Amino acid sequence: MALVLPSPIGSIQSSFCGSANELNKDASKTGSFPCFDRTEICQVRCIFQSKLPADVSQALHRHPTSSDFPLVSRNTPPRTSLCTPAPEKWWKRSSHPQSKPYASPPQELVTQNAFPSASANDAQHDCCSSPTSVLEKEHSSLETNTSVSASGGVPVYVMLPLDSVTFNNTVNRRRALNASLLALKSAGVAGVMMDVWWGLVERDEPGKYTWSGYKELMDIIKSHGLKIQAVMSFHQCGGNVGDSCFIPLPKWVVEETNRNPDLAYTDKQGRRNYEYLSLGCDTLPVLKGKTPVQAYADYMRSFRDTFRDLLGETIVEIQVGMGPAGELRYPSYPESNGTWRFPGIGEFQCYDKYMLANLRAAAVAIGKREWGHGGPCDAGHYNNFPEETNFFRRDGGWKSAYGEFFLDWYSGILLAHGELILTTAESIFRNTGAKLSGKVSGIHWHYGTRSHASELTAGYYNTRFRDGYLPIASMFGRHGIILNFTCIEMRDSEQPPEARCSPENLISQVVLAARKARVPVAGENALPRYDETAYKQIVKNSRLRNHNDPQNAAFEPMCAFTFLRLNQVLFHNDNWRLFVPFVRQMAEGRIFNGWEEERRATELFVHAARPLGQEAAAALAHN
Repeated sequence: MALVLPSPIGSIQSSFCGSANELNKDASKTGSFPCFDRTEICQVRCIFQSKLPADVSQALHRHPTSSDFPLVSRNTPPRTSLCTPAPEKWWKRSSHPQSKPYASPPQELVTQNAFPSASANDAQHDCCSSPTSVLEKEHSSLETNTSVSASGGVPVYVMLPLDSVTFNNTVNRRRALNASLLALKSAGVAGVMMDVWWGLVERDEPGKYTWSGYKELMDIIKSHGLKIQAVMSFHQCGGNVGDSCFIPLPKWVVEETNRNPDLAYTDKQGRRNYEYLSLGCDTLPVLKGKTPVQAYADYMRSFRDTFRDLLGETIVEIQVGMGPAGELRYPSYPESNGTWRFPGIGEFQCYDKYMLANLRAAAVAIGKREWGHGGPCDAGHYNNFPEETNFFRRDGGWKSAYGEFFLDWYSGILLAHGELILTTAESIFRNTGAKLSGKVSGIHWHYGTRSHASELTAGYYNTRFRDGYLPIASMFGRHGIILNFTCIEMRDSEQPPEARCSPENLISQVVLAARKARVPVAGENALPRYDETAYKQIVKNSRLRNHNDPQNAAFEPMCAFTFLRLNQVLFHNDNWRLFVPFVRQMAEGRIFNGWEEERRATELFVHAARPLGQEAAAALAHN
């Protein structure tokens, strides 16, 4: 079966199914998955762009077709020929005694991708490039559009509380906020990250934006001389790790989802997830005559026009939300109501009517109508382990022709969704001076298995034999987007052995993909940590060095790190005493030596910042 990335245009909604079927009318004869050539992509683009706002349509025209969407040669050999067995015991290159086998293929194991790989000598994203190892060593640094030297510093930002702006559009806990920002500035923090909630700003009716609370908040932040990373939060707050409050989608959007529950992601039991609108309806006018993408675009355009004077100076980065928790993924592991518990594999989220219509069209296009009725029926439940299911076990259904078709489709339309959102955002914020970023989730559990089940259900088609992060990084690279990745604080040795986690190898794989795609990387910690061990790991990972590289080659570091999160615990004496030298070390680009030595070197900073930290802790305690 030939590989394919479903057209980011043609597969995103069922109204284009006729065009897709027409373009692929020979599929039933050949029995191969359809692949679009450049002429066919142009035909579909013309259909799609007529439905977009003018600025977004123009942005699509500015990108060459060959690099706008990844293409696949019709002569691509069948995937089955690529899944050659790995040399025995390659996985035993462990970073600690307790670690389980993890998915870092050896140099001899190569994969061929249906996605473009960016290299220093390949500006055209040639889809027929030679195969590369998943964790291939790099011997020369690739510069990105935010390049700094290998010894450069990494600015540290701190996430503000989720409820920094109230439902009445005022600043929450103003006194505590001022004390906290003063302390952060004294510690050397570069700025803060803040969620700009769609559900607060455009709460009551479409097109009616209330920015007063965020104007007030940004004025306060600016007065302290701090920079801002603003998150376009198109998701619901509540239901994810660390969500301390509940902020729903806009009231008028909730009314539409109540009338039409298929606007929400749905699992095979019919349970709806209302964190984020299903990508199946991205380009359908289901929101009072607007498509979801149009609603997102209008919101970002209003933000740009309202805060134009701050963009590029105070607001230095716009992070574009593309899914639950703002991440490019499906809501495959929802914590609300105890549906999912770590380290469960999660479930596929493709059972709303729009996603099913899309799947049926893809199946019919290749003459396999029976594959279009839904996801795999033997993929288990949220809290299963891979080996408990027929689909995800070692040699399970994920390796079958049907499994490869479904996973191609499921991950492909997620990539198409990201492509559409990032194209829209890039056209809106172009020439404002603010960088754009997108967030990818660090799904590290069951990384040591062959199937990587937890990543597959989230929409990342990454297995022991297939690099699922290079396509994502390449998409970010086409639009000049920073790739923000989580779990930067984690070590393999800290994880439960039965979960077969490997955050360290996952980070190495993502960093390599970003390097190939010439994409700058930023990081976040996935869980609140205030200990020396976590800080050491963050400093180490911020240098973006491959921990399996015996040469310890130096590359440019992260362009930024965002710390989770500002709260009273951060300012406790012992925590604050460790946090201050951590920030200084990151900013100065120094590799960690010894904590006592580092603390002595920054004793003056710690001493100066301590009273402000204590004041901030006291202010937060009384709010």
